[in-house]
Amino acid sequence: MSNFTFTHFYETWLEQLHKLVNQLSSAPRPPSSPDQHQHLVQLVHKVMCHYAEYYKLKAQATERDAVSVLTAPWASSLERSLHWIAGWRPTTAFHLVYTESSIRFESHIADILRGLRTGDLGDLSPSQFRRVSELQCETVKEENAITEELSEWQDGASEVIGECGDEFEKKIGRLISVIKRADDLRLKTVQMVVELLTPQQAVEFLIGAAELQFGIRGWGINHDRQRTNV
Repeated sequence: MSNFTFTHFYETWLEQLHKLVNQLSSAPRPPSSPDQHQHLVQLVHKVMCHYAEYYKLKAQATERDAVSVLTAPWASSLERSLHWIAGWRPTTAFHLVYTESSIRFESHIADILRGLRTGDLGDLSPSQFRRVSELQCETVKEENAITEELSEWQDGASEVIGECGDEFEKKIGRLISVIKRADDLRLKTVQMVVELLTPQQAVEFLIGAAELQFGIRGWGINHDRQRTNV
């Protein structure tokens, strides 16, 4: 898959994500019947399959042209400035959980003080918070290890110049490996967060993550247009 083709795929993929988020937003929350609960489970599964498809196609693009993928030509300048190895930083998922949980907790604090359960992200249990913290620590370690691997590859970048054949392919192969490890960690992080949440909480998390992505992309595209028109 060429990067032009992947860019086209990304635009189409993002449009489909918008539709999926609309479905998530219109789903009854909290679920008041087993059918509604199952509907949330199915919606979360659909969104996770959509993310898995994105990383599958991105891996194919990486195999073809890792250097181009690293520059993320499908992204706006603002998006690229926030990137960690051609995508969002995995630990962002945990910051999002904490932020969404805090906002919802504050909005329902009167109900919570009366002992009422909301079932949303503001109603995370102590065991859920512990698991989020544990996963965050594990993910930070993996992020650091991948960052170090990229740094080592960059340190040897001068050796790439003038090389050809097997040695050149080996170095590009290492870059492919780094990008794939980063993308694998991104997808695994979302999967682990979703698994520790209830279906209702997972829906709210996925909506928040997508809205953050849409917002940054929108601001970035507008900024690039304004800069072009100057």
